[in-house]
Amino acid sequence: MAERPIEHLRWYIAGLLCLATALNYLDRQTLSILANTIQNELKLTDVQYSLITSSFLASYTAMYAVSGRLLDRFGTRLGFSLSVAAWSAANMLHALARTALQFSFFRFLLGIGESANFPAGVKVVSEWFPMRERALAVGIFNSGSSIGAAIAAPLVSLVALQWGWRWAFVVTGAIGFIWVLAWVRLYHLPHAHPRLSGAERRVVLSDEAVESEGNSSAIPLSRLLSMKETWGCVSARVFIDPVTYFLVFWIPKYLQKEQGFTLASVGAYAWIPYFALAIGTIVGGAIPHRLIARGWSVNRARKTVMFLSSCFIPLCYLVLTRGGGPVVAMVAISGLMFGHGAWGNITIPAEVFPKTVVGTVSGIGGTLGGLAGIATQLSIGWMVQNVSFTPVFVACGSMYMVSFILVHRLAGELGRIRKLDRQ
Repeated sequence: MAERPIEHLRWYIAGLLCLATALNYLDRQTLSILANTIQNELKLTDVQYSLITSSFLASYTAMYAVSGRLLDRFGTRLGFSLSVAAWSAANMLHALARTALQFSFFRFLLGIGESANFPAGVKVVSEWFPMRERALAVGIFNSGSSIGAAIAAPLVSLVALQWGWRWAFVVTGAIGFIWVLAWVRLYHLPHAHPRLSGAERRVVLSDEAVESEGNSSAIPLSRLLSMKETWGCVSARVFIDPVTYFLVFWIPKYLQKEQGFTLASVGAYAWIPYFALAIGTIVGGAIPHRLIARGWSVNRARKTVMFLSSCFIPLCYLVLTRGGGPVVAMVAISGLMFGHGAWGNITIPAEVFPKTVVGTVSGIGGTLGGLAGIATQLSIGWMVQNVSFTPVFVACGSMYMVSFILVHRLAGELGRIRKLDRQ
């Protein structure tokens, strides 16, 4: 007997993507929460810490484009499950580290596994959601990054305070294997999903004819690299991804080093900015979704949110540079994280390219964004150790408007799928 269809199945798929991203950030954030504790115990400097975080970005960067291409070729059901299993195992191995070199090696392995998360998530959204719903679906899926970071603060602190910091890596890594079982059980492509109703299948595939019209099933990489739209998508990653890595790797350290937070107070309060980031990613998709329903174009709705966020975020960074104590710092950080989430840089490939190349374009952007992240991590480590956080805040605040201008000029109209051929 056939299984009964699951109503609104595509939103359950979005929920699974959100959980995967939450695990992705829970695992990478574990080290950030424990950084001061580990540095004090193992006598590691801020420069050594920046080298450890850069080793993650090195493999993450190298594998991002590769994983995106592999996902386009072999599919997200198998590729995503293998990726989550790999990064979960790598995170657990951190419990064995006793030197900066060993931490760097395990971070390198973690980066290899985690590199597939965002190319896979954006590709799944392009497979399961019509254009008008993609910004909201990506917002839900991307909100997992901040949910994971928010959960990391209390969970990691609790485990570390009760059983030691090594067990924090074991516990957070082990959770990923539960997700893998759920993904393999629930996920199939919409054409062949046994639990997808006919009515919802028509909604899911409503844009398929438009996306496939004039598009070859196999597009050479050189063809994509020759298009300015590709570089518009890439620019959003190159300028904003380094800010993302700063927020993930350095904000917990900033709260402890500059605002006097203890590990216990990080566990109690550091989840607040990441909760604001989660709300921002959802709002950044929900507002365009509502505006589109009222007759706005995808392009106008999305770029309005991006522009307003680009104006709001620098004001929050300015507040941080002026001081004001822990409460003011938490409010300002929460505000800038809300705006960061609302900007929605990873959504753009699914609003410009057909689903057959979304993983590849996302991978290219992630690779170059990772290279920018490696360079900035080393610079941030030196700047924090020898100057202060202020120059870093100024640089981060300026990145959003620069990226918005480049996206507008190069990617052009959002919501219109470009026709591709093999030439």
